[in-house]
Amino acid sequence: MASNASQKLFHSSSSIRWAVGSWSLFIAENFLLSENRPILLSPSLLNGNEDYYHYLYGLCSTAAIGSIAYGYHYKIKNQGPMLWKVGQAVPWSGRIMALACMSLGFGLVSQTAPKLQIPVEYVGDGKMRMQRRGVAKGSEEEGGGGGGGGDNEKLQTSNSDSSSNNASGSSSDRTWKVRCPFDFTDSRSKCLSDNPQPGGGGDIQVRGIDRITRHPGLWGFGLVGMGLSFLSPSVPTRIWLGMPLMVALVGGEHTDSRHRRGMGGNLSKELDEKTSNVPFWAMVSGKQGKDVMDVFGKFVWGEEIKGWNALLAFGLAASVVARKGRGVSTVRSSSGRIGLPPVV
Repeated sequence: MASNASQKLFHSSSSIRWAVGSWSLFIAENFLLSENRPILLSPSLLNGNEDYYHYLYGLCSTAAIGSIAYGYHYKIKNQGPMLWKVGQAVPWSGRIMALACMSLGFGLVSQTAPKLQIPVEYVGDGKMRMQRRGVAKGSEEEGGGGGGGGDNEKLQTSNSDSSSNNASGSSSDRTWKVRCPFDFTDSRSKCLSDNPQPGGGGDIQVRGIDRITRHPGLWGFGLVGMGLSFLSPSVPTRIWLGMPLMVALVGGEHTDSRHRRGMGGNLSKELDEKTSNVPFWAMVSGKQGKDVMDVFGKFVWGEEIKGWNALLAFGLAASVVARKGRGVSTVRSSSGRIGLPPVV
């Protein structure tokens, strides 16, 4: 009995070491190589050869990712201690936490994609005529046409359009128009400069996903992993799935530190003062305004959030939680195949 207990303890501690160690190696590798890039490119080492530096970086990153994959498949997956039996339904507390984390994670990633919109739009004929009239006006200006006769013609055209609008009725003034399901022209969710300067300065107006975090991709990846960890009964697996959140925290801070020094990018003082690495910290700490509710209101109701993208992200998170959270109840039939239990 004592030997069995000690053996289980050894295997569990080994799995936990692999769960923490493999991801820690990945974090350390990225930190050391990127931070010491000037030293590595010095004449005494790589002699300024960028190709050699990228080869070294790629080799170390591949080895670190390989250790993460190897550790999960051979040392961590389905290893104890277990919080509940494998196959049983996930407790409701775990499902709620998983849904919250995964919705936020997928939501952050969705806000970096082009804005989704319904591929058809119900528009008025007047709007379409205004668009055509704008094109015609531009053509007339390019052609240099003008004079009193042209003004009279425009006035007559305007009067005829108004009379036709009054006679046609509201029902015939609207029609369906097909449009692209992705709005690539949307700019209401991007950071803007109120007073742009030639050198790139100016007062920064923070909008959209930049209100939440400077690194939505990293934190989206980390939060999705954390959400999945709540659906697993295995403690080593939970730790392994939660480590990407540490990657987001350390990796984001290190990236910001390098960009403040002009290494690999640029983080202006104005943008640094109004945004944050940790999600929502800039919004609740007063960096974007003392009235926190007003800041959140501008984000939600000020058309800065991509609503359909967020709704799709929530639906994806809910489907994953519903599929993994209900557990797996199986029975073995006479033929040896595994299937769902029969309905009594």
